Amino acid sequence: MPKALCMFSGGLDSILACRLILEQKVEVTALYFLNPFHQIPKTAGQYQVRRATAELGIPLKIIPLRNEYIQLIKKPKHGYGAGMNPCIDCRIFTFSLAKRFMEQTGADFVFSGEVLGQRPLSQHLQAMKMIAKNSGLEGKLLRPLSARLLEPTLPEIEGLIQRERLLNLQGRSRKPQLALAEKYCIKDYPNPAGGCLLTDKKFSSRLSEAFAHNEETVRDVKILRIGRHFRLPSGKKVIVGRNERENRVLYNLASQADTILEPFDIPGPLVILVKSGSAEDIETAARLCARYSDGKDLERVKIRSADRTLNVSPLEQEKVRQILVD
Repeated sequence: MPKALCMFSGGLDSILACRLILEQKVEVTALYFLNPFHQIPKTAGQYQVRRATAELGIPLKIIPLRNEYIQLIKKPKHGYGAGMNPCIDCRIFTFSLAKRFMEQTGADFVFSGEVLGQRPLSQHLQAMKMIAKNSGLEGKLLRPLSARLLEPTLPEIEGLIQRERLLNLQGRSRKPQLALAEKYCIKDYPNPAGGCLLTDKKFSSRLSEAFAHNEETVRDVKILRIGRHFRLPSGKKVIVGRNERENRVLYNLASQADTILEPFDIPGPLVILVKSGSAEDIETAARLCARYSDGKDLERVKIRSADRTLNVSPLEQEKVRQILVD
């Protein structure tokens, strides 16, 4: 039985691509790249991916994108899109990882749910050819949803895949995919809108500011996705949670070098002062915590951290604006 790897996002296109390949009696493994620049979903995205692959009956390999990927984002060879999204470089990078895994596992080819012309930056014909070539997958990268509009790949030429059973989808309309979803009784899939925060200009501005302060670890990037961010005069950063969900995520992302603060006896945010033990920074962070608590109109608010309780006045709104990153 032929073996293939699917670049699996959990979206409808990658699910449909899997269905088309599975129908041709190919053993499929899904590769899901855990991207620190993807939005934190209200229900964890990778669990939706686990559910989708379980329904397809295929194994799932989750591959985190780490520091090497972040360095690519800083200086992409093929440039950015509307924000800081280097879509072509990103695809070359992840497809290169897929090629490595293909070689390690003895798979015959890699396929994806890409549709010709669906995305203007990375899914026009020239870009798709470039990605296949530069990732080392030329001839072994199949796009089942648009295959009949593209040059035949090796799995088609060698008879591992019947080309006539693949599709010729093109453009941005979702109607053909929705019709196929109905045919295959696929009902649980995410909206195609969402995803990469690098296309968002506000997030890109926040990321650029973080890079300017040499904040470029995976944790530094992940924490940019949530909360209000402030840059103190010392150069240190404070993050203020905006709701209970963000408070939980911030708590889980905090390191031992951070200072965690929260109101003592009234509702309010969880606040992280990143890697600073300065008394002045701690007081400013505490005053920010007070400003965004239910005690913002009080003269004094008690704010606690791990080893102390501070009695502070909420930070003045003008000073809040001066240090707000976004």
